[in-house]
Amino acid sequence: MNLNLTKPIVFFDLETTGVNIATDRVVEIAILKVFPNGNKESKTWLVNPEVEIPAAATAVHKITNEQVVTKPTFKELAPEIDTMIAGCDLAGFNSNRFDIPLLAEELMRAGIDFNMKDRKAIDVQVIFHKKEQRTLGAGYQFYCGKVLEGAHGAEADTNATYEILLAQLEKYDDIENSVDALSAYSTHGKRADFAGFILRNEEGEEIFSFGKHKGRTVEAVLKENPGYHNWMQNADFPLYTKKVLQEIKDRMTAPKKTMTESEKLQALQQKFNLR
Repeated sequence: MNLNLTKPIVFFDLETTGVNIATDRVVEIAILKVFPNGNKESKTWLVNPEVEIPAAATAVHKITNEQVVTKPTFKELAPEIDTMIAGCDLAGFNSNRFDIPLLAEELMRAGIDFNMKDRKAIDVQVIFHKKEQRTLGAGYQFYCGKVLEGAHGAEADTNATYEILLAQLEKYDDIENSVDALSAYSTHGKRADFAGFILRNEEGEEIFSFGKHKGRTVEAVLKENPGYHNWMQNADFPLYTKKVLQEIKDRMTAPKKTMTESEKLQALQQKFNLR
């Protein structure tokens, strides 16, 4: 079984200092890049998070402060990581809710403008949970018939995620082997940002998912209360959420394009089906 790809896809996993997307840091990142011809390229880095790794985090991934103190920081690795994932779709296990948002935070913190506009994202955990309701280790056993050695190591988790996706495609006839179909199937709702603070309604408009403005369009709130934008930008929201909010505000304040006489005539012809 090979993935049906039109461009490279990057499977990746992060081990971190905790689970807060906005404030925690990467201590290990593993990347498995799969090309449309089936070739693979992989890389794993230990990362100095520049903060203390809590004992609770070390208990999970076994990475200690002593192991990373002499390793490069994420900012130092960011250009190489950005180059490796450039032009690629992304995939992981719980990646839509954790790994991709946290990767975006780290890249933006390092001064690299990250976005998903030209990428698709496949979350293998979502496919697994929709079909079987299990964890990564159980999923590896269930789909691949193997015991996951080195669980909570970024490299082992990344490779297991890739193998699970291939096995899922083999097992489920109703899941199409294409990035578009897999991305759509493994997406939780329509999010404008990664963390889910800004969603999209059925009309495709951005809406807030929290607080007193929950369910209201972002544009309506910002028109009514322009100071809400400043409050969010200064509060402890993820950087990518702030970026999306700023893009909406910039779009609202952008000067309207003036139509030429030719464009006006064309619009009228289209409106009244004239030629």
